[in-house]
Parts: sequence; C-alpha cells; structure tokens
Amino acid sequence: MLAGALLALFLTAAPADEPPLPALPQSAEIQLKVQRDGSLSVAEAISVPEGGTMDRRVALRVPAPHHRDRVYGVRDVVLEGSGTASVDAGAFTVHLTSGTSIIRYTVDGAVDGDRVTWELAGGWSTELKFVRASFAAPKIPTAVDCLAGPPDSDFPCGAAQIDHAGLTRFTQQNLAAGQRMTATVELPAGTVPANAVLVPAKTIAGAFVLTAPVGWAWAAFGALLVLTTALVGAARRRSFHVKAPLPGGSFHVKAPGGFASPEGVLPGHAGLLLHGRPGAADLAATVLDLAVRNYLWVSAEDGGWRLTRRNPPDEHLTAFERAVYAAVVPDEPVTLAELRRRHVTVAPAELYADVVRRGWLAPRPRRLGRAGVRIGCYGVFLTVLLALTVGYAQSGVMVVLAGAAAVAASAALPARRRAGADVARRLRGFGETLASVKAEDLDKPQRELVFSRGLPYALALGELAPWVAAFDGLKHPPPVYWHAGDITPDQAGSFATALSGTFAAARRGHLLDDAVRNSGSHQPAGRHASAEPS
Repeated sequence: MLAGALLALFLTAAPADEPPLPALPQSAEIQLKVQRDGSLSVAEAISVPEGGTMDRRVALRVPAPHHRDRVYGVRDVVLEGSGTASVDAGAFTVHLTSGTSIIRYTVDGAVDGDRVTWELAGGWSTELKFVRASFAAPKIPTAVDCLAGPPDSDFPCGAAQIDHAGLTRFTQQNLAAGQRMTATVELPAGTVPANAVLVPAKTIAGAFVLTAPVGWAWAAFGALLVLTTALVGAARRRSFHVKAPLPGGSFHVKAPGGFASPEGVLPGHAGLLLHGRPGAADLAATVLDLAVRNYLWVSAEDGGWRLTRRNPPDEHLTAFERAVYAAVVPDEPVTLAELRRRHVTVAPAELYADVVRRGWLAPRPRRLGRAGVRIGCYGVFLTVLLALTVGYAQSGVMVVLAGAAAVAASAALPARRRAGADVARRLRGFGETLASVKAEDLDKPQRELVFSRGLPYALALGELAPWVAAFDGLKHPPPVYWHAGDITPDQAGSFATALSGTFAAARRGHLLDDAVRNSGSHQPAGRHASAEPS
C-alpha cells in the first residue's frame, strides 16, 4: 500500500520553482538546477517528525582518484523553517526541528568536464524514509547514474531516469542514517563550463601530486637548468678554445735532458689543458713517456707487447706519473691484453692537482660545490617537511636538484688561468711542429733521442702518423732504445697505437661493466673522453 502511494507521488509530481512538500514524515523532496555559469542551485524540503530533530553534515572535501581531493563550495544558504544551516570548517551542516523546512543553497565545483555530481542526501543523523529529487539543465542529459547506501558502496538508487520532457528524476526509499545518495548526470559537451576543483589529497602521496603551480615551477626550473647548462658549456668552449698557436718546444740537444717541451708540459697534461678533461690517449702517452724515460721496459712476445718495470719511481716523477706507474705495472710484467682486462683508467685527481700546482688551472670552485651540498640537504629537509604538512613536496625535490646542479656546475666550470691558456697555445704550436718536422734536418746523434722523446707528445696531440713517417722514411732510421730488440720507428708507432687502443678499450669495458651493474647505458669514450676517478 505504501509503495503504491509512493509510486503515485513520483509519477504525478512536476518540477516547479518551489520544491513539492514531502507527503511523508522523515522524508525529503529535492530540486536541482544547473545554471548556465556552471553553478548548481539546490532546494530541499525536509519533513521532521513532531517532537524530533534531524541533523546533517556534508563534507565539502571528498576523495578523488589519483591522490587528489575534490572540493565543493556551498554559498547563499537560506533556511525557511525551524533550525539552522551553515557552512564552516569545510562542511555544510544542517540542524532541523519538527515541521517542514526548506533549505536553498548554491553549490560550486559540481561540474567536472561534462558531468554534474552532488550528494542528494547523506550525512543525516536519522533514517530518511523517502527521498525524491529532480534535476534540470539547459540541455537534456545524455546519461544518468545514482548510487545509494554506505559511502563506499556501489548500490544503485531505487530509480534514476530521464523522462519524456527531459527532466531527470531520482527516488530512494529507506536510506539509513549515515548512508548517502549521490547523483551523477552527464550533459552534452559544452552545455555549461566545468568548475570542479581538484587539490592534492592530504596524504604523503598527495603531497607529491603534480599541480598547475608545481608544473609551472618545474617548467621554470627546467628552463633555468637548460640555460645554466648552456652557459657552462659556452664558458668551457671559450676557456678551452685555443686561439692562434704559439711556438713551443725544442728539438735541440741540451744538457742534461736533450729535449724540451713547452713550459715543461707532460704528455698526460695535453687532454686537460686543451679539452678540459683527460682521456685514454693521455694515459697511453704517459705510459709511453715512462718507457722513453727508462722507468718501464717494452718487449715484444708472441706477437704482443709486454711492459716491465725497469727503474723504480724517483723524485723526478709527479704524483700523477707515480699513480700511473703503480696502476699499469703493479708488480709483475704485464701484457697489453692483461691491461685491457684490468680496466686501468687515468688518475684525474692527481693529474688535476699537478696542473693546479703548476698554475695553469685554478682550483675548482669548492665554495659553489659546498653550497650545492648544503642546498641539497636543505631540499631533503624541505621535501620531508612539505610532505608531512602542507603538501607541494615537489618544490623540495626541485631544491634538491638545484643543489645537485650546483655541485655539477662546480665540477664542470672551466678554471684555466691565463698562464694555462698560454701553455695550451704553445702546446698546439708544438703539435704543429711535430706534424711538420723534417727529420733529415736533425743531426744523426739527435734523431734517436728526439724521436723517442717526441713520440708520447705526438700520440697525445694526435700527430703520431706524421711524426713516425718523418723518421721511418730516413735511409737509416734511428734506433729505439727503450725496447728489447731492434724495432723501427714504424713499429714503435704501432706500439703507441696499440697502447692507446688498449686503454680506450679498457675504458669502454669499464663503462660497460658499470652499465651492467647499474642497469644503465654507456657511451664509448673518444680520444679525450672524460674518465672517472678511480
């Protein structure tokens, strides 16, 4: 009998400016209308039994997908009847006493794309025996959905349909206290403007949600990082750009050394002075120079090359050369094949310290690096603080990355002094001299020393082929004193090439091993590719 009466009420009710009054106690008649600006006008008529009260609390911040919350706004609240209705502390609260009361209010943020969502009934302190609602919009909806029951349930409402006049109607019986009835209506595209407000959820994951302000901050940070990288790269190119070469070096026999490089430059200095980074060719040239200066002995065995300690390191070797000496031939004689498997790399820390000591490069800007470390630590603290409080924790991540960028810039910024630039120009001039040497112009007693002493520099400066050809083309090529058995200058050049290839291959193998261990990618090293400290 009751169900038949309710159905008759549902079929005969029609929308009007005023919501129809409830025919049953402890029930609600609701009227919703979407305005053209996207706001949702709501009018609710609530019947409270004689001598009783009804209370409702609607949270205006509700969970949404992807670690976000959806925020609604309720304004222009008007209560006709007995009770109170207000909006405070992120909730819409209603307290009604006996009788029928009408509550009118406007909801902002109900339109998400082309969908309108609002909680028709929910948060009531008592059961609602019957809820009926109508929904009107500028255009006829294309789809409708309604859920009723506990907040996390997906039970459908008693009825949700679009009638022949385009009006959407919802009904539900016996909605228990604390249960909700939520309607979602899909409108044709562009019917009303979207106004849904989504904010990061107040959780750890929500603190890292990418919002529009954070996205703009990332874009600005990325642009600044690209600009900084470009400026550092331009500074490096300017710093290590060698202008017109200057004359440098000497092939004349001078007691007691007999060979003079420009400003006492060692072969291993070439990559750092000319390119700002040491590489495999610099390591090979240093090993070759140690052999030429009688610290290592070279022999050919079984079609390969073998290195043996000849003299112990003394005060004439720099810390860099000592490190190379110990790394290449630590105890027993070693072949180039064994060196390739050993992954010997250049010792850049000692090399850089030696060049700084000579006044050619300035010390790295440690202050910037230390500042970067401090900034990174502050960023970690800020990230944790924001994640646990107000959110926007990605701002802290940006600070961490800014600190890392400062550390990287500290290591990458060029520091070649004017004296270093002058030496680099002389080194280039020396390379041109090596490439254009005429061995026949040298006295026969000079040729043996000059060829061997110049060989490491020719390798480091990329002038090995013309240097070897100039001496190998002589009718009587000079002997090679640092090799067991007689070899020609061309064979000595082959050893230099093999030595350079050994360290380049070892470098590539070292990078490949690191890549396998770290599941990363590797980049083959070139003639002066950067080497990491061991």
